[in-house]
Amino acid sequence: MSLQDILSVVEAGSEEEALARQVNFERLPVHVAVIMDGNGRWAAQRHLPRVEGHRAGIESVREVVEGSARLGIGVLTLYAFSVENWKRPAAEVSTLMLLLKRYLRLELNTLLRNNIRFRVIGRADELSPEIRRELSVAEEKTSSNSGMLFNIALNYGGRAEIVEAVRRLISDGVRPENLDEQRFGDYLYTAGQPDPDLLIRTSGEMRVSNFLLWQIAYAEIWVTDTLWPDFRKRDLLEAILAYQKRNRRYGGINQPAVAGR
Repeated sequence: MSLQDILSVVEAGSEEEALARQVNFERLPVHVAVIMDGNGRWAAQRHLPRVEGHRAGIESVREVVEGSARLGIGVLTLYAFSVENWKRPAAEVSTLMLLLKRYLRLELNTLLRNNIRFRVIGRADELSPEIRRELSVAEEKTSSNSGMLFNIALNYGGRAEIVEAVRRLISDGVRPENLDEQRFGDYLYTAGQPDPDLLIRTSGEMRVSNFLLWQIAYAEIWVTDTLWPDFRKRDLLEAILAYQKRNRRYGGINQPAVAGR
């Protein structure tokens, strides 16, 4: 992917074009993770039911997935449904699952056309059989794609992921003296993937909400007041440019100002 790939889907002379031309394609974050927040507030501002915010957020998912792939991002992880979200009203949870199913059916061809590989992270086995079938179809049909890896975090919790990894380590008989950070990472949902370089949070909230707790240890965090249903390629480009201005030290000092890997 290149500058021309992203320019092909933005309006000539627009703010998006100007931002895209500022991006250093040699210093892109390899893995971008996003906490999609603000659907409920977006709906409340318009005196609409909360579920309308979730429906509006689908367009933002579409924009960010396609935009990230065209930029050349290696991995994109979107936080769609947490283990805590089951506490929400049953009607809202049902609508979220319906929207997920609809998204997968409508966007599968887009994923295939853009060479995007789809994967689920989280406790997918606790989802309904119907949803699991849709997820499996999307994973299977995109499994041979070689472009961006698109993770969707469903029924996901960072603490639960770590606990599950420990249980699997014990079950596999891994002795403490043979355990290090790299091997522990092999037991996480994101095994084999690079850790996020950039964590984006919408709606202005300053918290990580139990998301990729192990993996974001050295991620650069970018927070925007924009509510998720209003998040577009322009916002993604602003996040990338802000990231490229950071000096990533990984706990050290006097490191060269290199954003990418």
